[in-house]
Amino acid sequence: MGLASYKIFGTEGDWHVEHDGKALNTYATKEAAFESAVAAASLAIRQGHQIIVTVPGADTPGETATGSPA
Repeated sequence: MGLASYKIFGTEGDWHVEHDGKALNTYATKEAAFESAVAAASLAIRQGHQIIVTVPGADTPGETATGSPA
């Protein structure tokens, strides 16, 4: 099967998941975007695809890995 890649990007209150070159939805937190990506990845795994999920680290002091204030 193919490769399913999910890239999370954005800023606080404006997070997105890019898949197949498209980022259709907006999420309030990085964690919400991650949960959406993992749900989609779970379906792709069942179809036999290789999965890559990319999530950026905290960019600013005081931000946790989920994008929430510390």
